[in-house]
Amino acid sequence: MDAKDRQIIRALQANGRMTNQDLAEAVNLSPSPCLRRLRNLETSGAITGYGAEVDAKAYGLPVTVFVRVKLERHNEEDVQRFERAVMLIEEVLECHVLTGATDYQLRVVVADLEAYEEFIRLRIHPIGGIASIDTTFAYGTVKKTGVFPAL
Repeated sequence: MDAKDRQIIRALQANGRMTNQDLAEAVNLSPSPCLRRLRNLETSGAITGYGAEVDAKAYGLPVTVFVRVKLERHNEEDVQRFERAVMLIEEVLECHVLTGATDYQLRVVVADLEAYEEFIRLRIHPIGGIASIDTTFAYGTVKKTGVFPAL
Protein backbone atom coordinates (compact mmCIF):
# COMPACT_ATOMS: atom_id res chain seq x y z
CA MET A 1 0.00 0.00 0.00
CA ASP A 2 1.43 3.34 -0.99
CA ALA A 3 0.62 6.95 -0.09
CA LYS A 4 -1.98 7.27 -2.88
CA ASP A 5 -3.83 4.18 -1.64
CA ARG A 6 -3.86 5.69 1.86
CA GLN A 7 -5.28 8.93 0.43
CA ILE A 8 -8.07 6.95 -1.22
CA ILE A 9 -8.85 5.14 2.04
CA ARG A 10 -8.88 8.35 4.09
CA ALA A 11 -11.16 10.06 1.54
CA LEU A 12 -13.59 7.13 1.65
CA GLN A 13 -13.47 7.00 5.46
CA ALA A 14 -14.53 10.65 5.47
CA ASN A 15 -17.26 10.10 2.85
CA GLY A 16 -17.97 6.54 1.77
CA ARG A 17 -20.71 7.66 -0.61
CA MET A 18 -18.56 9.78 -2.91
CA THR A 19 -18.57 8.92 -6.59
CA ASN A 20 -15.45 7.61 -8.26
CA GLN A 21 -15.20 10.94 -10.09
CA ASP A 22 -15.23 12.87 -6.79
CA LEU A 23 -12.80 10.40 -5.24
CA ALA A 24 -10.42 10.73 -8.18
CA GLU A 25 -10.51 14.52 -7.88
CA ALA A 26 -9.97 14.35 -4.10
CA VAL A 27 -6.81 12.26 -4.50
CA ASN A 28 -5.58 13.92 -7.71
CA LEU A 29 -5.96 10.94 -10.04
CA SER A 30 -7.90 10.39 -13.22
CA PRO A 31 -11.03 8.22 -12.76
CA SER A 32 -9.74 5.00 -14.39
CA PRO A 33 -6.58 4.59 -12.29
CA CYS A 34 -8.53 5.64 -9.21
CA LEU A 35 -11.15 2.95 -9.80
CA ARG A 36 -8.45 0.36 -10.49
CA ARG A 37 -6.72 1.23 -7.18
CA LEU A 38 -10.05 1.14 -5.34
CA ARG A 39 -10.88 -2.33 -6.71
CA ASN A 40 -7.39 -3.56 -5.74
CA LEU A 41 -7.89 -2.25 -2.19
CA GLU A 42 -11.21 -4.08 -1.99
CA THR A 43 -9.85 -7.31 -3.49
CA SER A 44 -6.80 -7.33 -1.19
CA GLY A 45 -8.99 -6.92 1.88
CA ALA A 46 -7.59 -3.51 2.83
CA ILE A 47 -11.11 -2.13 2.40
CA THR A 48 -13.35 -4.59 4.23
CA GLY A 49 -16.75 -3.07 3.49
CA TYR A 50 -18.98 -0.03 3.43
CA GLY A 51 -21.67 1.04 5.85
CA ALA A 52 -23.75 3.84 7.26
CA GLU A 53 -22.83 5.70 10.44
CA VAL A 54 -25.95 5.86 12.57
CA ASP A 55 -26.62 7.88 15.71
CA ALA A 56 -27.23 5.27 18.43
CA LYS A 57 -29.51 7.59 20.40
CA ALA A 58 -31.69 8.32 17.37
CA TYR A 59 -31.85 4.57 16.73
CA GLY A 60 -33.09 3.99 20.29
CA LEU A 61 -29.88 2.84 21.97
CA PRO A 62 -28.74 5.93 23.89
CA VAL A 63 -26.64 4.15 26.53
CA THR A 64 -23.04 3.21 25.70
CA VAL A 65 -21.31 0.95 28.18
CA PHE A 66 -17.69 -0.19 28.35
CA VAL A 67 -17.52 -3.60 29.97
CA ARG A 68 -14.21 -5.08 31.08
CA VAL A 69 -14.22 -8.85 31.57
CA LYS A 70 -11.65 -11.01 33.33
CA LEU A 71 -11.80 -14.75 32.76
CA GLU A 72 -11.27 -17.27 35.56
CA ARG A 73 -8.96 -19.39 33.39
CA HIS A 74 -7.09 -18.70 30.18
CA ASN A 75 -7.15 -22.16 28.66
CA GLU A 76 -8.10 -22.46 25.01
CA GLU A 77 -11.54 -23.92 25.71
CA ASP A 78 -12.65 -21.08 28.00
CA VAL A 79 -11.20 -18.37 25.76
CA GLN A 80 -12.86 -19.86 22.66
CA ARG A 81 -16.21 -20.26 24.46
CA PHE A 82 -16.17 -16.62 25.58
CA GLU A 83 -15.11 -15.25 22.19
CA ARG A 84 -17.65 -17.36 20.26
CA ALA A 85 -20.43 -16.29 22.61
CA VAL A 86 -19.56 -12.59 22.36
CA MET A 87 -19.61 -12.78 18.55
CA LEU A 88 -23.30 -13.73 18.74
CA ILE A 89 -24.43 -10.96 21.11
CA GLU A 90 -25.94 -8.07 19.13
CA GLU A 91 -25.50 -5.47 21.87
CA VAL A 92 -21.71 -5.94 21.70
CA LEU A 93 -20.43 -3.65 18.97
CA GLU A 94 -16.74 -4.21 19.71
CA CYS A 95 -14.70 -6.72 21.68
CA HIS A 96 -11.00 -6.09 22.26
CA VAL A 97 -8.44 -8.43 23.82
CA LEU A 98 -6.41 -6.52 26.42
CA THR A 99 -3.21 -6.74 28.36
CA GLY A 100 -3.20 -5.84 32.04
CA ALA A 101 -5.74 -6.48 34.77
CA THR A 102 -8.64 -7.47 32.49
CA ASP A 103 -8.81 -9.74 29.49
CA TYR A 104 -11.46 -8.09 27.28
CA GLN A 105 -13.16 -4.76 26.80
CA LEU A 106 -16.58 -4.68 25.18
CA ARG A 107 -18.36 -1.66 23.77
CA VAL A 108 -22.04 -2.27 24.32
CA VAL A 109 -25.14 -0.24 23.42
CA VAL A 110 -28.46 -0.62 25.20
CA ALA A 111 -31.73 1.30 25.56
CA ASP A 112 -31.55 1.88 29.33
CA LEU A 113 -30.26 0.59 32.67
CA GLU A 114 -32.81 -2.22 32.75
CA ALA A 115 -31.68 -3.40 29.32
CA TYR A 116 -28.09 -3.39 30.56
CA GLU A 117 -29.04 -5.52 33.57
CA GLU A 118 -30.79 -7.95 31.22
CA PHE A 119 -27.72 -7.99 28.96
CA ILE A 120 -25.47 -8.97 31.88
CA ARG A 121 -27.85 -11.49 33.45
CA LEU A 122 -29.09 -13.19 30.28
CA ARG A 123 -26.21 -12.88 27.84
CA ILE A 124 -22.93 -12.50 29.71
CA HIS A 125 -23.40 -14.55 32.90
CA PRO A 126 -24.54 -17.70 31.04
CA ILE A 127 -21.25 -17.80 29.13
CA GLY A 128 -19.53 -18.99 32.31
CA GLY A 129 -15.87 -18.91 33.24
CA ILE A 130 -15.95 -15.19 34.07
CA ALA A 131 -14.03 -14.07 37.16
CA SER A 132 -15.11 -10.41 37.13
CA ILE A 133 -17.04 -7.80 35.20
CA ASP A 134 -16.28 -4.08 35.53
CA THR A 135 -18.70 -1.60 33.97
CA THR A 136 -18.25 2.03 32.96
CA PHE A 137 -21.13 4.06 31.53
CA ALA A 138 -20.22 6.71 28.96
CA TYR A 139 -22.18 9.92 29.45
CA GLY A 140 -20.73 11.75 26.49
CA THR A 141 -18.41 11.50 23.50
CA VAL A 142 -15.64 14.02 22.96
CA LYS A 143 -14.31 12.56 19.72
CA LYS A 144 -15.39 9.78 17.40
CA THR A 145 -13.85 9.31 13.99
CA GLY A 146 -13.45 6.54 11.50
CA VAL A 147 -10.68 8.30 9.59
CA PHE A 148 -7.17 6.95 10.17
CA PRO A 149 -4.31 9.37 10.78
CA ALA A 150 -2.14 10.15 7.77
CA LEU A 151 1.15 8.23 7.56
